[in-house]
Amino acid sequence: MSKERSIMHMDMDTFFVSVERLMDSRLNGRPILVGGTSDRGVVAACSYEARKFGVHSAMPMKLAKQLCPEAIIIKGNSHNYLKYSDMVSEIVQGSVPVFEKTSIDEFYCDLSGMDQFFGCYRFAAELRQRVIKETGLPISFGLSINKTVSKVATGEAKPNNQLWVEQGNEKPFLAPLSIRKIPMVGDKTYQTLRNLGIQKIGTIQEMEADLMQAALGENGLIIWKKANGDDPTPVIPYQERKSISSERTFDQDTTDIPKLKGLMVAMTENLAYQLRQGHKLTSCVTVKIRYSDFQTHTVQARIPYTSSDHVLIPQVHELFNKLFDRRMLIRLIGVKFSHLVSGGQQINLFDESEERIELYSALDDIRNKFGARAIISAAGLNAKSIGGNNNPFNGGPPILLANRRQ
Repeated sequence: MSKERSIMHMDMDTFFVSVERLMDSRLNGRPILVGGTSDRGVVAACSYEARKFGVHSAMPMKLAKQLCPEAIIIKGNSHNYLKYSDMVSEIVQGSVPVFEKTSIDEFYCDLSGMDQFFGCYRFAAELRQRVIKETGLPISFGLSINKTVSKVATGEAKPNNQLWVEQGNEKPFLAPLSIRKIPMVGDKTYQTLRNLGIQKIGTIQEMEADLMQAALGENGLIIWKKANGDDPTPVIPYQERKSISSERTFDQDTTDIPKLKGLMVAMTENLAYQLRQGHKLTSCVTVKIRYSDFQTHTVQARIPYTSSDHVLIPQVHELFNKLFDRRMLIRLIGVKFSHLVSGGQQINLFDESEERIELYSALDDIRNKFGARAIISAAGLNAKSIGGNNNPFNGGPPILLANRRQ
């Protein structure tokens, strides 16, 4: 058998809350809610003190305030969170052989082979202490032979601690834990398993794999393997994508404003969808116009980090209006989002209402099932060839919309 891997999972403890406490020590020990500050807002993060009252992330802020009236509510500052995330990323990435950043506050590291030099657990412990010392932020880690067990171990180690599941102890470690601890077991899957009388991971370990597959399809087989401590998923080297764009060259040059704006709406919706699928946010929007004389002009604007259609579409229209010369025919238009960061819905929760988040989630579920153009806004109806099922953040090739027919 090949040499066993050593995989470390690191997770910043109540990251947004911890950053806020670094900025204001008066928040220490107090119940904190970070997120949308209105009753229609959503909790992006909460402190352990608030969790004692039943508060959790993604909960409507109105309900959270009812459960914990004494909580201090903070809108949050995505720029501060991204700054500290970059600080931690730089420390970790510069210290380990293979580094994968899966979100703004979560990392995997492949330490395989380092045991012959330092001892992987000792190395991981020293790295954790370095992060704490240099950033002032609490962080926990789990160490095992694979991603699944290490991620679960991190959850068991929290808050601000560490846990090593030695080789051979994966199944005994997982067995007494709730099935909710298995990554990819969401509310729906959890309820299905509970209806089957399954509550502990150990019960799944005792089942035949084909029974789980019969109950949940291919996901059931994956969950069965994870429950048995089997996860060959590699740590994927971290490479941050910097931009994503879409362009269209027309067969005939045009100044048809409704047509142009409708096309840009479709482009923007498709790119925003891909951002959300890749758990990315943009802070820079660029609009590009090439006129019939082949002169190309661009204009851009910096905006707060987002992946929301209702924020991006008006910004694209504003830039187009600023750039467009009504006296000249247009040969090409394009939209680009740049300065991308990981963060996904979490950071969006600072500004979104619960209803808007649920709407985007529902729309994206439809697109995932039936294709990127399965549901579009009325303004983008004429842009028939925008998008597709390929997503550059999910391993597909970048979208290429130039030189296609209307």
